[in-house]
Amino acid sequence: MSSLLPETGIIPRVNPGQGRRFFFRRIPRRPSSVMCVSSSKKLEKSPAIASQIHSFPILVNGCTGKMGKAVAEAAVSAGLELVPVSFSSREKSGRTVQVGSTEIQIHGPSERENILSSMFEKFPNLVVVDYTVPDAVNGNAELYCKVGVPFVMGTTGGEREVLYKTVQDANVYAVISPQMGKQVVAFLAAMEIMAEEFPGAFSGYTLQVMESHQASKLDTSGTAKAVISCFQKLGVSFCLDQIQQIRDPKRQLEMVGVPEEHLSGHAFHMYHLTSPDETVSFEFQHNVCGRSIYAEGTIDAAIFLSKKVQSKAQKRIYNMIDVLREGNMR
Repeated sequence: MSSLLPETGIIPRVNPGQGRRFFFRRIPRRPSSVMCVSSSKKLEKSPAIASQIHSFPILVNGCTGKMGKAVAEAAVSAGLELVPVSFSSREKSGRTVQVGSTEIQIHGPSERENILSSMFEKFPNLVVVDYTVPDAVNGNAELYCKVGVPFVMGTTGGEREVLYKTVQDANVYAVISPQMGKQVVAFLAAMEIMAEEFPGAFSGYTLQVMESHQASKLDTSGTAKAVISCFQKLGVSFCLDQIQQIRDPKRQLEMVGVPEEHLSGHAFHMYHLTSPDETVSFEFQHNVCGRSIYAEGTIDAAIFLSKKVQSKAQKRIYNMIDVLREGNMR
């Protein structure tokens, strides 16, 4: 059985057709399949595109965080109306965050319900985007449902079954997805189709999973969990506690090959499959640098949701695959 060597970042492989002869390849620093999108890149829109954008007011909960601010910047670039309020902890209450020409006022937990209700009354077409922390997912969803405001939940973690039940019981419009990067979602969809069409195709294979994210990401990647679920349907035996989760910047630089400028915002995933006799191996890898891929996907999800609300669609709860299937992404 091959294994990742954590000290060196080298993956032992079996060379098919040569029995148990192993060869080694360091995880590439910038493989050709890498999706590397810098969050520092300013997103610009042409006047022609801006005039075609479905515009509506958007409130980004979590603007004090890097992901939340990236979404707010993407909203402005897309021609949406950024509502100048957001929410955070009591310690950050009273602060302001500048996004373009909009100064966003940060409010603490005790003010959330009153402020959100007043904003929804002022902006009846409002859509909320949530990029907060895992522990806040369920409480925030309860607040959005109580007020009745449509929302996009980009935050991972929380009790997901409880989250879906909360939204379902309130009959509120929502897009809920642990992964907002459109291309990564397309990859996940392809994995799900393969798992449904060819169950057991990888029976007996061993799986190794490595996922590396910025040190501030507290939970295990929701994307990794989704991919592993597909491999399990394909016949692979694997437990989530076997994931090699890397958050140490030194190991990310030396072992994984994350560019130094993206240590504070990246998602590198590797899934390695080996046949029972170690003569065949498969590898799936997707690497993302920066946050723009997620911010752009989130804005597409918000636009999608706003249109569903305006058309009074019967279905209320959506995911990013629904957004992809709509086919109207920018």
